[in-house]
Amino acid sequence: MVAPELTVPPPGTLPSADALIQALRTASPAEVIATALKTVGRERLALVSSFGTESAALLKVMADVDPSIPVIFLDTGWLFEETLAYRDTLIAALGLTDVRSIKPLDETLSREDPDRELWFSDPDACCRIRKVEPLARALKPFSAWINGRKRFQGGARADIPVVEDDGNKLKFNPFANVSREEIEAIYTLGKLPPHPLVASGYLSVGCMPCSSRSAPGEDARAGRWRGRAKTECGIHTAKMA
Repeated sequence: MVAPELTVPPPGTLPSADALIQALRTASPAEVIATALKTVGRERLALVSSFGTESAALLKVMADVDPSIPVIFLDTGWLFEETLAYRDTLIAALGLTDVRSIKPLDETLSREDPDRELWFSDPDACCRIRKVEPLARALKPFSAWINGRKRFQGGARADIPVVEDDGNKLKFNPFANVSREEIEAIYTLGKLPPHPLVASGYLSVGCMPCSSRSAPGEDARAGRWRGRAKTECGIHTAKMA
């Protein structure tokens, strides 16, 4: 995999997101990841994955570039057992060598969610202590991170660029421009196993209390936080500086 030509800045500095967007305007997802790797180096780059219903595609592309890129997985304490099993399945199938399961701090949970009811009374606060804060902590050693958001998912994701400034980090969105059909092709060509809950109607899987099955014709993320105005957990709306 050859990364597109880009002037690499001096050590300790990062190129601007705008410069990267220009360099990557026709790049494939693999080329975006290769460029991220070339720009910051393996020790300063992480991929964040939920090991959800579409996660295998991004992990497959990353593994083809470099399976030793660190992968951060947020184990919130509310995940489906099927998701935890799927994580282990994909680690073995793709040969991932550095998957880090990050959990919220016990003292934070004891103080702010002792009865495990925060998901119902204040889902934003629940996501903050179980996802946003742990991820910010996990990303501190890194200069850039990769995620799997796609424009076709709609909502706040409809206009995402391939690269974003994220505080003092860069955030790469290698699948920003891909179609649902391209994702399906990656699964087919790579013979990737589907998430176990897809067969029972879950098109997007997060934490158990806030995930539900999608009806035929519904948007894939319609089952997340159903009945609430909430559409994002917060890790893509808060800066991870």
